[in-house]
Amino acid sequence: MAADTLRIAAQKTGTFGWELQVIKDHGLAEKAGLDLEVTELASTDAGKIAMMGNSADIIVSDWLWVARERSLGTDLTFSPYSSTLGAVMVPQQSPIKSIADLKGKKLGVAGGPLDKSWLLLQALAKQQSSLDLESNATILYGAPSLLFEKALQGESDATLNFWNFCADLEAHGFRRLVGMDEVEKGLGATAPVAMVGYVFHDHYAASHADVLKRFFAVTRQAMDILANSQDEWTKLAPRIGTSDPAALAIYRKRYLEGLPRRPAAAEEADAAKLYDVLAKAGGEKLVGSGKTLDPGTFYKAATEP
Repeated sequence: MAADTLRIAAQKTGTFGWELQVIKDHGLAEKAGLDLEVTELASTDAGKIAMMGNSADIIVSDWLWVARERSLGTDLTFSPYSSTLGAVMVPQQSPIKSIADLKGKKLGVAGGPLDKSWLLLQALAKQQSSLDLESNATILYGAPSLLFEKALQGESDATLNFWNFCADLEAHGFRRLVGMDEVEKGLGATAPVAMVGYVFHDHYAASHADVLKRFFAVTRQAMDILANSQDEWTKLAPRIGTSDPAALAIYRKRYLEGLPRRPAAAEEADAAKLYDVLAKAGGEKLVGSGKTLDPGTFYKAATEP
């Protein structure tokens, strides 16, 4: 019987690529009757273009983008993949002990002014300390890799970066001032929220529900392998970009912390709370015209309530 083809667009340096490598190495897709056509891309934006141009059936992105596109009339939907996000990192001996201590400091921010982690951090700073970080700290926007180097060189006092660069900073002796999971809880979430997930069209899901079911089962198998096998991490070291056992251990720890364990309904409920915060902070430029999280943002399989 011919395998069902699933076209995937994946960022070459992303964690999704790690799982796809494990799936390939263990022949998991073939066993599930799937033929995964993987296109590796340089950036997450390239994946969005592939999805909107109908050259991919599935990508990894965040529910905020999905909700924005739904407000513009596009039938995208989202299934949780990972709750691992970045953190504010500071040197081990830094006198900075709290978000309030960032006042007057140089803070590197990856992702730009509308980055969701940055907006959430600003919201919590205002809530906890009446601190307007954008006005009361020197903000250095830049690419994650550049901000990583600036942190190592001591050109910033603190850095809000993506989780893999935070893992590298941990390996270099930096400490986490506050993780985005703590920020989310501070803003009302009951647990770490899966901001990142598999994204596909509603109409694709309607006609390929069984393909998606098998694909999600395969990715869970890959996650289980990564959770239980140190050898797999050693094999992935070249793709991750480090051969340092200490760094790999931190990568593994942070990756496993983010594996989705909650029902989609619980994820959606917390996402709706954070959406309200982000909509107020970023406005229409960030979320589009939607005032609340579109109820179709999170995918519900036919067997779910």
